[in-house]
Amino acid sequence: MLKIFNRYYSIKDIFFFFFESLLIFSSVILATYIRYKIHSFWLPPYYIIGLKIFLVTAVCQLSLYYNDMYNTKIIRTKQETIIRALQALGVAAIILSIIYYAVPDLIIGRSIFLISILFLAVITILWRLFYSWTISINAFDERILIIGTGEAAKDIAKRILNKEKVGYEIVGFIAEDNSLKIGTSLVNPKVIGTYEHICDIVEKENIGKIIVALSERRGSLPLNTLLRCRLNGIKVEDDAAFYEGINGKIRLDSLKPSWLIFSDGFKKSWVSVAIKRLSDISTAGLGLIVMSPIMFLTAILIKLDSKGYVFFKQERVGMDGEGFALLKFRSMREDAELKSGPVWAKKDDDRITRVGRFIRKTRIDELPQLINVLKGDMSLVGPRPERPFFVAQLKEKIPFYSLRESVRPGVTGWAEICYPYGASVEDAFEKLQYDLYYIKNRSFLLDLTIIFETVRVVLLGKGSR
Repeated sequence: MLKIFNRYYSIKDIFFFFFESLLIFSSVILATYIRYKIHSFWLPPYYIIGLKIFLVTAVCQLSLYYNDMYNTKIIRTKQETIIRALQALGVAAIILSIIYYAVPDLIIGRSIFLISILFLAVITILWRLFYSWTISINAFDERILIIGTGEAAKDIAKRILNKEKVGYEIVGFIAEDNSLKIGTSLVNPKVIGTYEHICDIVEKENIGKIIVALSERRGSLPLNTLLRCRLNGIKVEDDAAFYEGINGKIRLDSLKPSWLIFSDGFKKSWVSVAIKRLSDISTAGLGLIVMSPIMFLTAILIKLDSKGYVFFKQERVGMDGEGFALLKFRSMREDAELKSGPVWAKKDDDRITRVGRFIRKTRIDELPQLINVLKGDMSLVGPRPERPFFVAQLKEKIPFYSLRESVRPGVTGWAEICYPYGASVEDAFEKLQYDLYYIKNRSFLLDLTIIFETVRVVLLGKGSR
């Protein structure tokens, strides 16, 4: 497993992505060789040829990604793998045709293009069927041993078992004492020993990592045994760090202030703050210019559809607890909360107008928030700002909720791409775990990842209400 942004990614999956990119790249070269015996095409300057083939590779990979070809929870059968692969490559062909029409110098040749698409269809399908087979047999998964039999240990096991492509295989649990018999089933893996059996199990079962998931460690941790394993090259990790790595969130129900104080992360240098602010200003300004025709049309439709103002101002809580007026296109009736007061939005909310339903689904209603970004009230990426009425409630019910206010709120965020629309205290609790993960691990590259994923969420129409 490889840690990126303090989250675990399977080396197998990373290898799969780059090897697939190489296959796509090679398919275009093969098509060129078949068509021209490569002599009349592969001529200096080489970087131009490489750029053309890289463009094909990038567009194909983006199309596969946005067609959920990297989500094994969606793709279940061989037939679906084939259909989705063909759909993705069809979309890639259309996108490349548009690019070639706009910039003819980028075209690789009409005949090469057609042969490449044919090769890509065959190679991509065969490669993905092979990859699905490696997943089904748990090939290359790292074998782990969990020390502990309490709720934390069982929760980690459930998370691993419920997540596909996580890259781990649970060998079993180690009990703290003899109160649980060897062979007792917990979740699915069983108790396979006690502290005195750890070294033998590690050697016999080829264990790669040990997870310590004990509710109380003082005086009960097998330090000498774990030290011996660590010196022999076995990775040892505590349950909080491991939970964060596989789930992309910080577990709140067992979180202690000391962990927040001593853990890595929560970096906030003036350089990173300046870079983030500059990127916010430039991106928001460009976004307003590019999206201005859509925003103008939206304003007209809102005005024609229902009475009231085009824009909707709502007080939200920003960085350091300061309030600001958040801008949105109005998507509800003007009197939506006249009688009820502040309430959570709900699915199929009858307060939403006809145009409002569409702009909420496509997130067009969020575009005016780019003005908030320019003003400095918000950032492009960060925890979503909440209303003061709900913030007061949530601070009383949810520990560490005020930590969200340590950074600027965002138009989009880690919680928004990892968790559906929140409409309750329970949802706010769950989303806070993702927000704390972002605050702890935030970086320019993580922001780019979130923006990239947000585009996919918007295109697929997920999570809106």
